Amino acid sequence: MAVEDAGTEPASDRVPDESHTATPPSLPPWAAFAFSDYRILWISSVSSLITMQLRMLVAGVWLYDETGSGVQLGMLGVVQLAVQLPGTLYGGALADQMDRKKLIALTQSFSFVVIALLAVLMATENLAPWHIYASTAFLGITSMLGNPARSALTANLVPRTHLMHAVTANTATFQIGAILAPLAFAGAVTRFGMTPTFALAAVFAVPAFVMPLLIRTQGVPMDRQDEGSMVRRIIEGFHYVRRHPILPGLYIMDMGVTIVSHYRLILPMIADKMFRAGAGAVGILNAANSFGGVIGTFAVLSLTRFRAKGMLVVYATLVYAVLLIAFGFNTWLWLGTIIIIGMGASDAIGMTTRQTTVQLTTSDNMRGRAVSFSSMSAMSANNLGTFEVGFMSEQIGAGPTMILGGVIGVVVVLAMWGLVRGMREYRYP
Repeated sequence: MAVEDAGTEPASDRVPDESHTATPPSLPPWAAFAFSDYRILWISSVSSLITMQLRMLVAGVWLYDETGSGVQLGMLGVVQLAVQLPGTLYGGALADQMDRKKLIALTQSFSFVVIALLAVLMATENLAPWHIYASTAFLGITSMLGNPARSALTANLVPRTHLMHAVTANTATFQIGAILAPLAFAGAVTRFGMTPTFALAAVFAVPAFVMPLLIRTQGVPMDRQDEGSMVRRIIEGFHYVRRHPILPGLYIMDMGVTIVSHYRLILPMIADKMFRAGAGAVGILNAANSFGGVIGTFAVLSLTRFRAKGMLVVYATLVYAVLLIAFGFNTWLWLGTIIIIGMGASDAIGMTTRQTTVQLTTSDNMRGRAVSFSSMSAMSANNLGTFEVGFMSEQIGAGPTMILGGVIGVVVVLAMWGLVRGMREYRYP
């Protein structure tokens, strides 16, 4: 099979042996930015993030102002989910077949065209709700087609010793952007209005598709294989991941814990049921979670010399599950805020290390598909987890749901630790 020519041995339970590599010296947090090609890709990523955040915020506010319907607003999430799962899988196969630089540029160029068109429709008062849904579906697909290529290309732009720093910088940028972008949106809308803010999103889309074309590093995957349809390549990617000594354990552990604990979207219910508080508490808890994520992301940089990367994910996920139990027993908002900071931090440590391990242990011609399966499992777990936690909170209460999720999380982590030898044995470098 094609996957057996990928340069690793995923069919066995052998852990990639990198023990011969000397432990690198301690690197500064900004070490990845020493490489010009990474800086170019990072600028493109920042531009893409700002574009996406502004587009989603403007579209959501306009849609609610126009219809006054929370259901129609919620349908944006349904539309995105419907297109993202297949888009991610197909994007992973494309990332292992096409020039990744050109694929990123192409998919980001659609954002510029579509957002500019929406801005014109808004300025001429011809914008309709169906335009928002159609553009959300289309850009949801194109973004998912390009994201695996962006992640896979990162590993080619920096040495392996700097990959953790590059992934950490990417994650930190997203975490900080998630805090700052809504504030920038509020300022822009207040000062300039909805239409200029939409036009501003189109302007930010330009560097997102221009910058990748300036990268000098080869964008075509090494040892790529041209045979077979896209469906076959997706299936080959699935078998590669399934036979990998580490990735199945990482993915299953993440899904198993997230499905019973994804609390972010139901924080309004948690604030009401557990703390008898209102919108102010929701804002505090959301900010605390994001703040913890930023702390955890940068904390990863102090752990780069910790060689047992698989076990680092295990430890971080176990801490998250234990804190979830503590959160469920708590009834004080101030203590809950502290706990949720810890949950955000431990979750970020696990996520960043997991993403780095995926790239370190996957051959270049399979990296796009491995990343896409990671994204698919995370998106599925997040959406299923939101439903499960919301449903169980209605049945047994928010606190007991958190406790139950934490207990199940501990069991899942210990099970994966015991069953997946690769997670216990993998060492890098």
